[in-house]
Amino acid sequence: MPHTINTTCPVQPVIQALFGGTFDPIHYGHLHPIETLAHQTGLKRVILLPNHVPPHRPQPEATAQQRLTMVRLATQDHPLFTIDTRELERTTPSYTIDTLESFRHELGERQSLAFIIGQDSLLSLHTWHRWSELLNTCHLLVCARPGYQTQFATTEMQQWLTQHQIYDPALLNSKPNGYIYLADTPLLRISATDIRQRLQQGLNCDDLLPSLVQKYIDSQGLYRQ
Repeated sequence: MPHTINTTCPVQPVIQALFGGTFDPIHYGHLHPIETLAHQTGLKRVILLPNHVPPHRPQPEATAQQRLTMVRLATQDHPLFTIDTRELERTTPSYTIDTLESFRHELGERQSLAFIIGQDSLLSLHTWHRWSELLNTCHLLVCARPGYQTQFATTEMQQWLTQHQIYDPALLNSKPNGYIYLADTPLLRISATDIRQRLQQGLNCDDLLPSLVQKYIDSQGLYRQ
């Protein structure tokens, strides 16, 4: 049975949600869906976590400092976003569960905490380090991604999703962790890989990422090789 709650009650904001990535570079495909997600769920703060050593993908082309600078430029006029550098300060792979446990330790056991992922990441979640412990520390907020299935390939994982999925975001504040909310976010066909390829070809990317980020990329000569 789906979880329900009295929808006449005002939605209480989730205090904060985390969103990690290499941000190589950060772009509108990161920012716009999260802004929509925040509107849907009442999020007041999203903490961006640039990765240093991502365990599930190739290493970034830009340096850690360059990627951090781009994230700062992209969000400097957006009060929704703040930045946390703890993953950049690691020299070992950035496993999500370790970061979440670090935040949970700081917040205590009673504060609601959410982690934002894309539909692609949800479908591959079973390959993550200690994935089954994630919901012990946080809620999962899932942004839609174009071209990805809406269901798991296995019955076991689909049952896991059904067990934890909620349809009313107000429930996110009824307990500190343990729920999955699939958000209705825009399907933007923007990827950092495509942006890097366009830049290598000398193509314009003004409609794909903030102008300050584009200007910084140009000034640093990034993604030209």
